[in-house]
Amino acid sequence: MGRQWGPAMRAAEQAGCVVSASRAGQPEAGSWSCSGVILNRRPGLVLCHGGIFTPFLRAGSGALTAASATFLPGDSCGDDLRLHVQWGPTAASPAGRAERGRPGLCTPHCASLETSPPSRPRGRPLQPPRPAELLLLLSCPAFRGHFAHLFGGEEAEQWRFANAAPDDEVSEEEEEDQLRALGWFALLRVRPETEKEAEERGPVLAVAPLGDVPKGAPLLACGSPFGAFCPDIFLNTLSRGVLSNSVGPLLLTDARCLPGTEGGGVFASRPAGALVALVAAPLCWKAREWVGLTLLCAAAPLLSVARAALYRLHPDTAALAALLPPEMGAPWGLPLRYRDPGPPWAAAAVLVECGSVWGSGVAVAPRLVVTCRHVAPRETARVLVRSTTPKSAIIWGRVVFATQETSPYDIAVLSLEDDLDGVPVPVPAEQFHEGIVASNTRDNNTGATYPHLNFSIPITVLQPALQQYSQTGDLGGFRQLDRASEPVRVVWRLQRPPAEALRSKL
Repeated sequence: MGRQWGPAMRAAEQAGCVVSASRAGQPEAGSWSCSGVILNRRPGLVLCHGGIFTPFLRAGSGALTAASATFLPGDSCGDDLRLHVQWGPTAASPAGRAERGRPGLCTPHCASLETSPPSRPRGRPLQPPRPAELLLLLSCPAFRGHFAHLFGGEEAEQWRFANAAPDDEVSEEEEEDQLRALGWFALLRVRPETEKEAEERGPVLAVAPLGDVPKGAPLLACGSPFGAFCPDIFLNTLSRGVLSNSVGPLLLTDARCLPGTEGGGVFASRPAGALVALVAAPLCWKAREWVGLTLLCAAAPLLSVARAALYRLHPDTAALAALLPPEMGAPWGLPLRYRDPGPPWAAAAVLVECGSVWGSGVAVAPRLVVTCRHVAPRETARVLVRSTTPKSAIIWGRVVFATQETSPYDIAVLSLEDDLDGVPVPVPAEQFHEGIVASNTRDNNTGATYPHLNFSIPITVLQPALQQYSQTGDLGGFRQLDRASEPVRVVWRLQRPPAEALRSKL
């Protein structure tokens, strides 16, 4: 993943773990699992997602929706709750001292599912699952408030944050429980088995202050897809992305996460290996399509709630509050309100609304915006453009050109009634590099969407037409996009280029 990610990768893998919950004496009832972060190895403090605890709440999941609730004590769950935490090998353990490439032993459950040859190398042996106790359930009120504001009521139409696809059978009660627990996390304690282990110290986990990591900064997510299922393969899976956006402690990233990574840690490359947030929802669905974004909850406010709760609960737990990792004292860069607007490509991005349809666009001139045809498909239609620079600017415009539906170039051009003052116009590239992605690919026959197979339109294709329209108002250059060559159409349809007809030698 590159030299800059070395410290972050080490911190993520040392702190990563998986947590499983089950009912005592009821193996037939199954188990629930999620990812977690080891905050401090010496007292064995672990922070994980709270969704796996909803089946065990004495008062039901309704206890999580109280307006003033920031934490619930561990005895809020039934006495039949049994918790186990599993993590990778540490430097002090025999497994950790093993050579990095040495094959390890798979767990019995995973071995029974093995279909490849038994000689396939596997990772180093894992630590066996360890019993743990629930100290408290906690949440960040600001996260819950922002989530309710952005996705509550009518705004939540056709959005799904459950851990299942739209076609999977999930009862309304189960989905409601998942939504209620989306902003909740759990603090656990794993007791040491030996005195030597009690003295073992892992690396000090650094926590980034809220708002300290700027938008666009690279992030590293570490979680275990599918939870406790076959940890030999899935434990501490890494995924890179960036901080896509933020509203208070509610963060958004494009790092690819899967169900089971809830509660996993998200780390920054600067400060090296600092814990930024925990995964709140690894994926969501909108209008029966998967959206490849992940909701995060900032770690700093969660730990602040945990400290306050531990002091209030009991003298025995108050001592643990001092062992929670503190926020880093040295801020990264200037405070958020003093930062510059960022790179031009970020400021030039605008929101385009055409009737009930909305999407992104790019300001290529003070009164000219380029977007997709499927966002603004009708020429002469009125559109609304929103820009963050200047803050919350709203300008009306109209569609002056939109490609035909049969054209592989999904392009629309908008002319605005006023200038987008303060928006830096990006400089178009003169050439482009291939494997760059911009949009999802859909099978029109089945309706399936392939989120990782994408097409983009190079600006070099549009640049001549943009210059011609800006200088003369002539749309002739854009009309050429409706007459794309057959090779371009073939690629767009995901077909093989036709073989050249063989010529006779006679």
